[in-house]
Amino acid sequence: MVYFVGAGSGAPDLITVRGQKLLQQADVVIYAGSLVNPALLEETKPDCEIYNSAKMTLEEVIEVMKRAHQQEKMTVRLHTGDPSIYGAVREQMDILEQEGIPYESCPGVSSFCGAASALNLEYTLPDVSQSVIITRMAGRTPVPEREEIASFAAHHATMVIFLSTGMLPQLQERLMAGGYEPETPAAIVYKATWQEEEKYICTVNTLAETAQEHNITKTALIIVGDVVTHSNYRRSDLYHPEFETEFRKPCK
Repeated sequence: MVYFVGAGSGAPDLITVRGQKLLQQADVVIYAGSLVNPALLEETKPDCEIYNSAKMTLEEVIEVMKRAHQQEKMTVRLHTGDPSIYGAVREQMDILEQEGIPYESCPGVSSFCGAASALNLEYTLPDVSQSVIITRMAGRTPVPEREEIASFAAHHATMVIFLSTGMLPQLQERLMAGGYEPETPAAIVYKATWQEEEKYICTVNTLAETAQEHNITKTALIIVGDVVTHSNYRRSDLYHPEFETEFRKPCK
């Protein structure tokens, strides 16, 4: 069996209990290089085979999985955050299906959740934003034209932008071209939940300046929207005394 396991956003104790148990049982671990906290590898058995996929191609990763399967060994493919977000897992799964190798997924804590915790942020505030757009800038890897940053910015929803720290001048330009005001609140969270985490509140038109000032060039998430300053929101109906739910009658 191959298990695709989310390692969490960085802090080693943010892997799920299920993920930790799988890691402890694994005969083979293929982990995502510098993106996964190496402290997690201390959970493995002494005789566990460990491979760093940052130095491997897809074909080499699959070959390790096939060999482990033939030897009746259990493999953990350890991905950063949650494997379902920018994890490049589907291409691995398709090949495993072709090879008749069974696999399962174990979710993890995504860095966009870790960034929210770093800022004590709620992405969905009543009357401010009820939607979260997770996206990235087009760079060496393109994005579909219909998903260009400016088209998403037109919604004025909360945006969480991955893999774009090296393109902040272009990012802020596209955000404003899409309709965000220059003074719209924004945040940069570097290595969310890692020991070296850094976080900075700024505005859309100062994203590049803020990153340059703090020498942040990679491994950071960008958050854009009025939820960053958590002001001018309406109290939630859920716990309002006049709001009826299945479990509580409204107060008279």
